[in-house]
Parts: sequence; C-alpha cells; structure tokens
Amino acid sequence: MSDDHWRLITDLTEFLDEAGPFLRSRPVRHTVSLSVLENLRTQGTSLYGDRHPVFGALTDADGQVVAAFFHTPPHPLNVTRLAPHQAQSLADALLSHDHQLLGITSDKTTAAAFVESWRHRTNTTATVIRGERLYRLGELTPPEPAPPGRPRIATSADHARLQAWNSAFAAELGFPRPAADSLLASRIAAGGFTLWETPDGTPVSMAAATGLIAGQIRIVTVYTPPEHRARGYAGAATAEASRRAREAGAQEVLLFADLANRTSNALYQRIGYRPVEDFTAYGFQD
Repeated sequence: MSDDHWRLITDLTEFLDEAGPFLRSRPVRHTVSLSVLENLRTQGTSLYGDRHPVFGALTDADGQVVAAFFHTPPHPLNVTRLAPHQAQSLADALLSHDHQLLGITSDKTTAAAFVESWRHRTNTTATVIRGERLYRLGELTPPEPAPPGRPRIATSADHARLQAWNSAFAAELGFPRPAADSLLASRIAAGGFTLWETPDGTPVSMAAATGLIAGQIRIVTVYTPPEHRARGYAGAATAEASRRAREAGAQEVLLFADLANRTSNALYQRIGYRPVEDFTAYGFQD
C-alpha cells in the first residue's frame, strides 16, 4: 500500500498557493505548468475547454509538495516527474474520484509509468500521439545570412492572420483545439508575437512567446505557411523572438520541438538551443 498522498483540487488559487513554490523551484522542467497556470489565472479557468480544470498535489511525509498535475479537458493530463510508485498512486487517486482521461503528457519515463498503471486499472489502449524534446537556449546564433526581409512585432491588425496560423499549427500537431482568441489577443497586446516579413511587407512566419514567469520564457508557437517554407523564415523569426526574450530578462529561454520533425530540431540547434529532456503525449481509447 502506497504512502503517497495526492490531493485533488478544483480551486486554482488554492492550488497555486499549495503547489506554486514547488513548480517555481524548477522552472525549466515545469515550464508548461507555469505558463498554463498563469494563462488560467489571467484569462479564466474556461480558457482551454468547457469542463472545469482539475489540479493535484502530492505531498511527502513532511507535508512538502513533491509533484503536481493539472488537467484542462479535452487536453491530456499534464504531470510533473514521478517515480513509478507515484504514477501508480496517481492513477488510483484519479480513479477513486471517477476522473476521466483522454491522455497524458509528461517526461517520457513518467508518461510510460502512468500509462502502464492506467492500462492495468482501466483496460484502455494507449497510443503515442507525439514525442517532443525540450530545448534551452545556450549561445544565440542567428541565421547568417538572414533571409530577405525583417522582423516586426505583431499588432492587433494581425489578429485574424495569427488566428488562422495558430489553427493550422494546432491541426498539424494534432492538438485538440487551437489557442483561444482571448489568449491570442492578450499575447499580441504584450508584444509576444514576432513576425518575419518579406521586403514588400508580407508576413511569412511567426514565433510566439509566453510572458516572463519564474525567470523563464518559452517560445510556444513557430509556424510558417507551407508555401513559404524552406527559405529560412522560421529560423529568423525564432532567433529574433529568442533575442527579445533574453532582452526581457529571461534567465532561461525554452522551446519544445516535435521529435518527428527532423528539420525543426536541426534548426533550433543551429541557432543555439540545446536538448534538455524528452516528453511523450499518449492518447487513451476504450
């Protein structure tokens, strides 16, 4: 019988008070949790779906938080690093509350351990949806020569274009839904979208970044429409967004790359990003 104690929480403020210090103590590893929770805090808990989010914290014998999760349906459960017995106890805790899951995202070891526990308890089938690698920026090396054109910060006049590009980005990666319009508007207002435009002023690529949280900024969306690819625009936009993140005071600049996309992984490493850890997203089917 496990001594692990998971507490499921529905109130965001209560969860942030309890688990926030733990999440901020490892900002690189917990970058997704930090940014998603900040978005929920500032944009409302219905930001990512119609169902109310559920949160959870694991405490040790001294009452210290040692792991945490958030679940924003219809997105997969997102959980911090767990030992195998902690993954088992999380599965038990969720099932004891009759909590339904469509999948999980975590570092690949934790995700695999949870999937095994969940399958054993529910007889569901798990399929890998996506493998990702987390990168952190070392020495920034912008593309040389840069492609024709220049960077600029997106404005509210670009909202419709960014909305379309975000939808296309989400569809390509198999996300349940694209970013909400309210989040796009907020990110635009904060100067979080960097565009690369051709000499005639046509936007051809974008790189979006989170705000500064716990000393880190993450590049969250890099997208170039298919007709403009293989011309260096994405690398130039990402390098400029990364430079601006450093300029904004980020001690760590991070991004994820789809492991199935060899081009993007090579690109990010060329401009100075270095691997940190691999993550896996699984989907569950009855």
